[in-house]
Amino acid sequence: MRTPAPGETDLLVPLHEGIFEQPMWQTFLARLRSASGADHAAIVLRSSAGEDEAEFGAGPVSLRLAGLFEDHPPEDAPAMRQMREGRVYALGEIVEAAGAERAGVLADAGLTDLRAVRVQEPGGLDGWLAIAGKRALGAAEGRLLALLVPHFRTALRTFAALERERVRASVSVDAFRRMNFGWITLDARCCVIDMDPQAERLLSRTTLLRKGHYGRLLPAAPEVDRELTALVRRMAEDPDARPRGLHLSRDPWIDMLVAPVRVRAMAGGGQPVAVAYLSGDRTSSADRCDQLAELFGLTGSEARLAWAMAQGLSIAEAAADVGLTVETARNYSKRIYAKTGARGQADLVRHILTSVLALA
Repeated sequence: MRTPAPGETDLLVPLHEGIFEQPMWQTFLARLRSASGADHAAIVLRSSAGEDEAEFGAGPVSLRLAGLFEDHPPEDAPAMRQMREGRVYALGEIVEAAGAERAGVLADAGLTDLRAVRVQEPGGLDGWLAIAGKRALGAAEGRLLALLVPHFRTALRTFAALERERVRASVSVDAFRRMNFGWITLDARCCVIDMDPQAERLLSRTTLLRKGHYGRLLPAAPEVDRELTALVRRMAEDPDARPRGLHLSRDPWIDMLVAPVRVRAMAGGGQPVAVAYLSGDRTSSADRCDQLAELFGLTGSEARLAWAMAQGLSIAEAAADVGLTVETARNYSKRIYAKTGARGQADLVRHILTSVLALA
């Protein structure tokens, strides 16, 4: 097995760690310039569809190399994705494929030579690693790029995997935000380990829940605090404990589901034993009633009764809550069921809570 030379090792670590830099790969590109004696080093990335691209460069000159590896327009030059993957190309070969006019970007920067290699990630992401200089670049520089190819391919796969997870996380965060859900992870002492932006916003606008001393999650109601503490302690001892719901407020509606964390993180930091899912309606009952009236064609009184029933109140309780007699509430409920298509109160709750109002 071949052991990397010290100079190569100096490049490999920043190549793999470069995805965590801002801008990315700056240390690696600076060291690649130094190791190769080039005046400029760059990484160019392009999505499989060719619609998105990014370029990261290091050097004393302002230079954009992405144009050299551009596919379009196809009638002017063959697709640069036809560059054989993993093979180092000299400037003359690239000019022959891309057209002499594209090499003008080098001349404008006072550079005369270039070496580049293309690597493709299995998902279709293309990456080019390139060095350019004012002097001629030869076999030694090409060999250095060739030695970096398998490591560049691994770094590219890591980058692509992180990008996919970033997009998935963004979609999940947006869904949670639209449904007014947030989450807070807690350790065995009920101290907050992490939370999503939605939970942060909810904590910032309510006095019903806050972070206390040492980061402990504190409900304003003492009885809820005791129940939450007992729940988290139980889940620390038994990861298979059943989730439990806690009610914090009615107007606006805020409640919490506390569930055990069954996935253990191998990374550092506190170890969560429970996650508190928060559902906080950012809209008042009056606004919700207006939205219900518009969505289902209800009158104001019908909408207020429907919203009260959707909160789990019986018809008698909902009637008292909105100032109606029970008999009037029963008559209203029949009209509400007809307009919403519900077959009863349970079906009405489902219709309302799963309607587009959940996204409003």
